[in-house]
Amino acid sequence: MTTQSKPPSSPPLTERQEARRRRILHASAQLARRGGFDAVQMREVAESSQVALGTLYRYFPSKVHLLVATMQDQLQQMHETLHKRPPTDEEPAARVAETLMRAFRAMQREPQLADAMVRALTFADRSVSPEVDTVSRLTTAIILDAMGLETPPTPEQLSAVRVIEHTWHSALITWLSGRASIAQVKIDIETVCRLIDVTA
Repeated sequence: MTTQSKPPSSPPLTERQEARRRRILHASAQLARRGGFDAVQMREVAESSQVALGTLYRYFPSKVHLLVATMQDQLQQMHETLHKRPPTDEEPAARVAETLMRAFRAMQREPQLADAMVRALTFADRSVSPEVDTVSRLTTAIILDAMGLETPPTPEQLSAVRVIEHTWHSALITWLSGRASIAQVKIDIETVCRLIDVTA
């Protein structure tokens, strides 16, 4: 894993830097909502967020870095919403399926943004590894929260979570490309979530 692009040891952002970063992410999401991946141009993001182009590149070395960070931000917001309104089903597998379908429907409401973020994840090379890893950790945290474990997850449970995560990501891609309906996505998500019962 590369240590470029905001390594874990980098100092925390100041309040002003964090506000600037939030403006950049907001501008990125707004442009993606309107026109998808191609609409997110670094110069337009800089103008919209009122930062110099050079400053933007210091925060995000490329458009792919920026859009993967935008996905991090969207998942973080989703995670916070799920904390406020957690799934209510009694069975862990059903709670995870409900959670992932809620996340999926949020993406469905903004297909251009979803397509831009998923394309960025697909294009990401090793230089974007820290950001991609953060997206993966957030997705894992969302699934584990929905499972509601009382003890730390076992290796088998973590393996099941990874398979569920891969399936959810693949379902997003097939839906965005028009190769799967929402009904099919729901069936696939519910099917893979049964792994939780197997590893319980």
